[in-house]
Order: sequence, then C-alpha cells, then structure tokens
Amino acid sequence: MYKPNTVWTWSFLIISMLQALIALALEAYVFARFQLGIHKEAKKESESKTIPTYLAVFMFGYLYQLVLVYDALRLKNTIQVIGLCLYNVGILVYASIQIDQLQDAVTALNKSRFIEPEFWKDVQPFLIALPCLMAVGTVLLSVVAWKLYDEFAWTIYKHISADLRLKRRYLTYQIYIALLKFDFFFFLGFTVQFLVVVGNTTDAEFYLTIAAVPITIVLLLLAAYWTRRESVFGMVCTIIIYFAALAYFFFKLIRMYTANDKRRADYFPARRSLTTFAVITILLLIITIAVACSCANNFNKGLKPHISKRKVPDVNEPKYYQQTEMPTYGGGSGSGGQGFGTSRMTID
Repeated sequence: MYKPNTVWTWSFLIISMLQALIALALEAYVFARFQLGIHKEAKKESESKTIPTYLAVFMFGYLYQLVLVYDALRLKNTIQVIGLCLYNVGILVYASIQIDQLQDAVTALNKSRFIEPEFWKDVQPFLIALPCLMAVGTVLLSVVAWKLYDEFAWTIYKHISADLRLKRRYLTYQIYIALLKFDFFFFLGFTVQFLVVVGNTTDAEFYLTIAAVPITIVLLLLAAYWTRRESVFGMVCTIIIYFAALAYFFFKLIRMYTANDKRRADYFPARRSLTTFAVITILLLIITIAVACSCANNFNKGLKPHISKRKVPDVNEPKYYQQTEMPTYGGGSGSGGQGFGTSRMTID
C-alpha cells in the first residue's frame, strides 16, 4: 500500500483532505437544513430534487478527488497532479453556479410555501464560503504541484531513462490516463443531474441514460487496458465510441436551448449546471480523442515495458539496473592485465 514519503507528497495529500473535509461539512449542513426545512407536499416539485442533487454531485466530486489525489501520488503522475489543480478550478466554478441555481430553486419553493422562509438566509453564508475555500485550496495545491513536478520528474527520469523521445511518449500516456479519470466524473455528473432533475423524459431516453453509466465505466477501464497492451484494434474501437459520446453531448447541449418551449422548461431547473458539465465534457472528449490518437501512434516504439507495471518505483528503490560490460584493469585476463568484467549500474 502506497504511503507518501516526502514533504511535498504529504502536503498535497493533507491539503486535499482538509479541503474535502471542510467542504463536505458545509455541504452536509446545507443538505440537512434543506431536509428539515422542506415540506412533505413539495416532494413532487422538480425544485425539491434540484437542491439535494447539486449537493450530492458536489460531495461526490470531493470524495472522487481524494481518490484521484492518492492515485496520482501513488503513480507519480505529474500530469494528473496538474489536472487535479484544474479540477479544483472546475469545482470552484460549479460551487459558484450552485449558489444561483439553489437560490432559484428556493425562490420557486417559497412562492408555493413549500420551504421555511428563513432557509436561504441560514444557508447562504455556507454556500458563499465554498468558492472561497476552493480558491484558497487551488492556490495551495498549485504551489505544492509545482514542487511535485520537480520531484516526480527526477523519479520518472530514472524510471524511463534519458531517452527524450521515450519520455515524450510516456508523458503522452500519462496525459491520456489522467484524462480518462476526469472524463468519468464530468460524464457521471451530467448524467445524474439529467436523470434526477430533468422531467418528462421518455422511457427509452431514461433507460438509455441509466445504461450509459456502467457502459462508460467499462469503456474507460478497457481504454486504459488497451493502451497498456498497445492494442490497435481496441484503440480504434475506443476512439469511435469517443466520437459517438461527443455527438451525444453536442445533441444534449443544443437541445437544451433550441427545443420547444415545453421541453426547454423541463431543462430549466438544471440548465446552467448541465451546460457547464456538457461544455467541460465536450472539451475533455476533444482533447481525449487527440491524445488517444497520439498514444496509438506511439505503439510498438519501446514504451510498453515501462507502463506494464502500474507503479513507478520510488527514488530510493534499487529495483532497476543495467548490466554492462566494462573494461577492468589490473588483474584481468589477457595482455597488459586488461579484461572485461560485469559492472552493475543501479538506479537509486
């Protein structure tokens, strides 16, 4: 089991944990306050589903971030560490959008007297505190990520060797694996909000959306597996599915703003949040497709032995060495005492 062993790996982990604990506590308070303040008659209102759904997505985002933080440190994935800082910015944007969307939902519930009048006044300070927490956490994580960049770069150098072309191929692989992990969260976040908040969906659309969740998980696992195995056929199939997913999100995004008035009204309670997730997912998919093509182009060029093992060794692990024949002097066989012996060059 991996355990951080340097000042900066511990710092990154501790900052992420503190940020997550504080954010989860704030969101848990808002969630509990809503459950206590909502009237039973409001259960059928779409606005009553909006607030717990947003809070659930937000809380899952932080738990998932902790998993990614541990994973990035374990694999010494510099790209994933940088991606986590950008992920934090994305959560900051979501926290800011969440304030307006929750206020709209509370206003609608207040008009029907389905929620306590003082609810918004009680929870607003906690919701405002969340983006502030995200901003501070992003700055601290970015500073530590800068230090980890140097630390991990040295470890990767020893793991991959000084071959510049091989290092670039390994970097491309790291980018691709990190993108797969972030794709999962934004796709899942969009899907959950669509299923819970958006009303009047047809049975076929509803069940297809549900089925997309396990299919996505399997696809992402297979995408990582086929990349490590350097399977051209598997990568081609994956890229085709990426294009299908891209078309799906474009369709959903356009539909939210161009459908008839009744259908647009169904999307309205979650339109801003769904738009944010859809746009981010589309951008990630475009980048993922480009990087996947680059990874496929790097197949059979010497990278496979380095990525077959998921764990990158620590700097002080003398696991990788080269055996080379070096000339020895003084006591070797042959004329002049010169001979050849085996010299082990350890990487530690």
